[in-house]
Amino acid sequence: MNLPRRRLALVLTTATLAAATLSGCGAIGSPDLVVYNAQHEQLLDELVPLFEKESGLDVELRSGKDLEMANQIVAEGQKSPADVFLTENSPAMSIVDKAGLFSELPAAATATIPQQYVPADRAWTGFLGRSTVAMYNTDAMTEADMPASILDFAKPEWKGRVAFSPTGADFQAIVSAVLELKGEDATRQWLTGLKDNGVIVQNNLVVMQSVDSGEVDAGIAYHYYWYRDRQENGTDSDNSALHFFGDQDPGAFLSISGAGILASSEHQEAAEEFVTWLTSTPAQQAMAESYALEYPLNPEASLNPEVKPFDELEPPQVDVSSLNGPQVTELMTQAGLL
Repeated sequence: MNLPRRRLALVLTTATLAAATLSGCGAIGSPDLVVYNAQHEQLLDELVPLFEKESGLDVELRSGKDLEMANQIVAEGQKSPADVFLTENSPAMSIVDKAGLFSELPAAATATIPQQYVPADRAWTGFLGRSTVAMYNTDAMTEADMPASILDFAKPEWKGRVAFSPTGADFQAIVSAVLELKGEDATRQWLTGLKDNGVIVQNNLVVMQSVDSGEVDAGIAYHYYWYRDRQENGTDSDNSALHFFGDQDPGAFLSISGAGILASSEHQEAAEEFVTWLTSTPAQQAMAESYALEYPLNPEASLNPEVKPFDELEPPQVDVSSLNGPQVTELMTQAGLL
């Protein structure tokens, strides 16, 4: 049936206006913010609803691994759908930063974070930290038996006695600190020694289990694995203890989780709001009280008192923007660890 011309014109005008409205607002059901997340998925699953409730914004999380997501963003370039990138370890942030894909953060996003955890160009900011530790089996070892430096684990006297997991971004971040602090030759020598004398396992949880069961005397990991297990039931940590390296040794390295805003984001204001919220005292305290047991970097937030206090750590001074992920993977590949 043919419509009268006047009614047809009205229908077409209404359809045009509706299309224009949809075009201006974006597709129905699309998120206000897309976050590429390489931090712990469980932690962000706890945090994001808090931000959504406070801001009224809808956030879509796309989770993956540090270096994989960093390389994905670089490959996507200006066409990346990501608005914000979060990592567990900072070398992945440096990959995106060196590609010139971050926008400068607003001052409010870094105001609560100590200067040493924010790159000079303010392209991203740290928001959580984890301390490198050595776990040791208390039936086989005492604190006095532990080495003064993490570099000592590469010595023949530790052959078959120390476990580590080289394939994950966690250990690779530790290697990046050794590279930054000791140089390429010393790092290559250390990695070769670990390959010859260490025990390679699948992940940091297996490191802890191997130490606790007595399969090895010690293991290299981050602090929160042990504290989490102790908080839950102690099944994988009841026969072990933690050794914190001191004196700014590479073994006292504090790995930093980063947050940055993609310059290509079409939602800059929402992204700035999210990163600023992430470093705020309420959000940092929520992280401190979460299952994660990682160190909040905002000094106003306080972690579970059972965890070694942040101000008692003795980490080396490392420029968080200089840690070189690609060179680390190259050196580890040459050593036969990857």
